[in-house]
Amino acid sequence: MRMRMMTSRRRCVEHDDVVPEEVARHHEHDAAADDACCSAVVQVVPAPAAAVWSVVRRFDEPQEYKRFVRSCAVVAGDGGVGSLREVCVVSGIPAASSRERLEILDDDRHVMSFRVVGGEHRLRNYRSVTTVHPASETTTVVVESYVVDVPPGNTPEDTRVFVDTIVKCNLQSLARTAHKLAASPHH
Repeated sequence: MRMRMMTSRRRCVEHDDVVPEEVARHHEHDAAADDACCSAVVQVVPAPAAAVWSVVRRFDEPQEYKRFVRSCAVVAGDGGVGSLREVCVVSGIPAASSRERLEILDDDRHVMSFRVVGGEHRLRNYRSVTTVHPASETTTVVVESYVVDVPPGNTPEDTRVFVDTIVKCNLQSLARTAHKLAASPHH
């Protein structure tokens, strides 16, 4: 993944052609050069942006499309910016739980960001930004970027491959979930 250095900020630039300029700044991440890595994953979703955003923006229900999440409970706040959630993950993942804080929830620009602030896992200082972009009336592009510390004993490439795999699985599941939602007669 190519990165552009910008003082102390790095931005994954692999997908610059699909990220609208007005939200590109959200995909810039503070990261120390040697002990953190960042990446971005893009998913085309066969559903209107409104349907996709209605799923993504639910900070209280990530299990709606994140198949590695067993359960979620908002433990502080009302689900808005600053709220904390406790996420329990399914067995088979090298983690048990994650405590996450909602950093950005912009319904106008379709931007959501959360930061991991605790839990039983190896992904320290993880921050994710997801943006939703209409490509047409029936197709949406979702970009999810992240920055995370490289765990001791791992390389940046190992960490990127692991996290990219989880993000890709989540976004593929999002595509199926949003497509079904958009096709339902109640939507």
